[in-house]
Amino acid sequence: MAIQTVGIIGAGLMGNGIAQACATNDIKVIMLDVNDAAITRGIKTVSGSLDRLIKKEKMTEAQKADAIGRIKGTSNMQDLSAADFIIEAATENLDLKRKILKDVDDVARPEVIIASNTSSISITQLAAATSRPGQFIGMHFFNPVPMMALVEIIRAVQTSDATFAATEELAKRVGKAPICVKNAPGFVVNRILCPMINEAIFVLAEGLATAEDIDNGMKLGTNQPIGPLALADMIGLDTMLSVMNVFYEGFNDSKYRPAPLLKEMVAAGYLGRKTGKGFYTY
Repeated sequence: MAIQTVGIIGAGLMGNGIAQACATNDIKVIMLDVNDAAITRGIKTVSGSLDRLIKKEKMTEAQKADAIGRIKGTSNMQDLSAADFIIEAATENLDLKRKILKDVDDVARPEVIIASNTSSISITQLAAATSRPGQFIGMHFFNPVPMMALVEIIRAVQTSDATFAATEELAKRVGKAPICVKNAPGFVVNRILCPMINEAIFVLAEGLATAEDIDNGMKLGTNQPIGPLALADMIGLDTMLSVMNVFYEGFNDSKYRPAPLLKEMVAAGYLGRKTGKGFYTY
């Protein structure tokens, strides 16, 4: 089946980034969120991102207009019945995702593949929440989606070969470089990245160095573009804690225990950039 229209559930940071990747590669988008205000914010974010490409002379005004014209915002789940492929990019909450997937399952055509952009939740578990587990898969984009080339394609136990092949082809079509991953907590990149960030928080809590020196040490010593604590602030400390809890429970291994300081920061409401304060002040 030729994929001409992609449905995206969620107009937030990840959802609108995926929408941009699709729309700038000649794919129509139906972007769903709970209300018109959320959809307007999502489309405005895409517009601003495309304006930056125009400023860098990587896109023309006409190309921007064409891309924006391919994105249809909606708060009506029924509109996803027109989609050939659906990507769920809602908040990292298992119960919420299960509810959304059940609703999507009811409106999507029988042949349609449903993917989740989750960064940590079991794809096998999510697939089991649908009536089409063989047509369910993980499609984990990285933030910021327009700039990051990687997509982790995660196979559930139930995922068919045809579903994987179609998803891999779509990832390449929207300009991404896919890697094939088996289902396990955190998949590949976050399995390695998040414990590193968690360890940096332990180092800070033990007073071994300041946040600035920890981040500069990792940038200068390992050639990372951003330090682990600044990256935690960008990701969101609540998201970091959620991921580490998934690892801790999923592997039943103390090496994945969340740093106590991370728990304290989240309890205080210091979640990083989105609240103006985390390991740094914004």
